Amino acid sequence: MELTTIFQELKKHRWVNLSHGIHENIPHFSAFKPLKEKTLFTLEQDGFFAKEYTLATQYGTHIDAPIHFAKQKRYLQELDLKELLLPLYVIHKEKEVQANPDYEVSLQDILDFEATHGTLPEDAFVAFSSGWSKRWDSKENFYNLDADDNAHTPGWSLEALNYLCETRNITAIGHETLDTDSSKQFRKNNALLAELYILSQDKYQVEVLKNLDILPATGAYISISFPNILDAPGFPVRAIAYLP
Repeated sequence: MELTTIFQELKKHRWVNLSHGIHENIPHFSAFKPLKEKTLFTLEQDGFFAKEYTLATQYGTHIDAPIHFAKQKRYLQELDLKELLLPLYVIHKEKEVQANPDYEVSLQDILDFEATHGTLPEDAFVAFSSGWSKRWDSKENFYNLDADDNAHTPGWSLEALNYLCETRNITAIGHETLDTDSSKQFRKNNALLAELYILSQDKYQVEVLKNLDILPATGAYISISFPNILDAPGFPVRAIAYLP
């Protein structure tokens, strides 16, 4: 099929923005500083408009390159371009997370998904739709701290990621929270073991996605774009879903 025909057909479909807007007041990892913004030149005084931004690489909706947690693994520029446009499979667990904010995607969840929707292919991007992005406008709700300042946020189980990587050889995962691991598992292990695992497999992930709840379980595609900054361990992304 000609590329022109493919493009014209793609334009007929619904496109969904999966990235949050970035500014200084958004939820972010506590070790990082909020974004700083400075106007360098203005149209009125200089004839052109330019700004300077200072932000951490893992800020807002962002991609984690394998090197983010795993030594001698790939930087962003080393990801193959064809890894950035993938079939998208969405595991919908919004109701479960609403009932239990510490919910973890289990191996059984993956097996149940495949029983309904078919075997996950090797080139898949698998996303965990928790509904957590609806809390985005309130840091209090997004961090979800209890009276003892312990967070309660959902995540992936290590068993589920092991199956996705070693049995299905998927390409990437995504989720709506700041971390791969549930906050409960982080406290238990005092480490982000699920995040360390997925990145050590030389896979990448996209964190802090939005609008996953309106996507179908199968049939959509996801594209990920970011600046080509050399030797970056991650960066904010524009993620777009193309619906069937």
